[in-house]
Amino acid sequence: MRVYPDQLSRHLNQLFPCYLIFGDDPWLIETTKDQIRQFAKRQGFDEKVQLIQETGFNWNDLTQEWQAMSLFSSKRLIELTLPQAKPGAEGSSTLQALLQTPNPDMLLIIEGPKLANEQTNSKWFKTLDAHGIYLPCATPEGDQFMRWLDGRIKHFKLNLQPDARAMLHSLYEGNLLAADQAMQLLQLLSPTNPVSADELSHYFEDQSRFTVFQLTDALLNNKQDSAQHMLAQLNGEGTALPILLWALFKELGLLFNLKCEQAQGVALSALWGKHRIWDKRKPLYQAALQRLNLEQLEHMLALASKLELNLKQQGKEDWTGLSHLCLLFDPRAHRHLAHIAID
Repeated sequence: MRVYPDQLSRHLNQLFPCYLIFGDDPWLIETTKDQIRQFAKRQGFDEKVQLIQETGFNWNDLTQEWQAMSLFSSKRLIELTLPQAKPGAEGSSTLQALLQTPNPDMLLIIEGPKLANEQTNSKWFKTLDAHGIYLPCATPEGDQFMRWLDGRIKHFKLNLQPDARAMLHSLYEGNLLAADQAMQLLQLLSPTNPVSADELSHYFEDQSRFTVFQLTDALLNNKQDSAQHMLAQLNGEGTALPILLWALFKELGLLFNLKCEQAQGVALSALWGKHRIWDKRKPLYQAALQRLNLEQLEHMLALASKLELNLKQQGKEDWTGLSHLCLLFDPRAHRHLAHIAID
């Protein structure tokens, strides 16, 4: 039976003979195993045996462990790791034989990498799946990651404002361990008070002379000398590039939406409340909207996307490209720099 990790708690009202935990996300695999271990321990499974299918592994060891009497407990938990998720002919026969006569005093957890269709259609897998639960632990993406994030926010009882939630999503998508550690830190630092993106930047950035929000304000005001100085300072002090990209995406996206709505004839005065723009920040956006046209904003968003793609796929921290993007907040720079491509 296939059950996704975020649904496992609903199925822990009884123990199944085996649990199949396969996937590519270390955090999901470990937390899923921990849930099963804790529930099993409450049911009296106090002894744990760990086996790994390495070179020279003898499948008789698994059979003997399954049949052996425990020295310390009447119930035993066996954790078997299949590094390649390929038990082979002998292993396939052994696993199927074990589950033909389930032992209520034995529990089997099998762990391995993400499975291909060929493996989930194999006889050994179908036999175990019929007797137990299959938990695919692939790293969630997009909407699935947001649902996971909301679940962990609820778990830690955090009070995050929408911009802080969006910032966590942007910073940590694809890295559940780092996201979970960040939320544990937030639980310690601000267990009940509402947390905004501004406060998050203070929690997760190094203590910098300038903040990312000071940088975006300088860019909206087209104070290029100050902005480039701040960017160099933020770089030198170790500020995470994803935080800066998140902030620039946020401002460019907002400017783009405002510009589009203006083009449709909506008065700017009617848009402040819709986009939750405070009075003291209205002059910043007015200045930027007067300088930049829709085509320029589209180009800047495309450039920001390219920088983010290079960072996430290649691990490339392109501070030169980021400086280039910041310069484009000045419309005069588009005439001289817009043709330059980012590798």
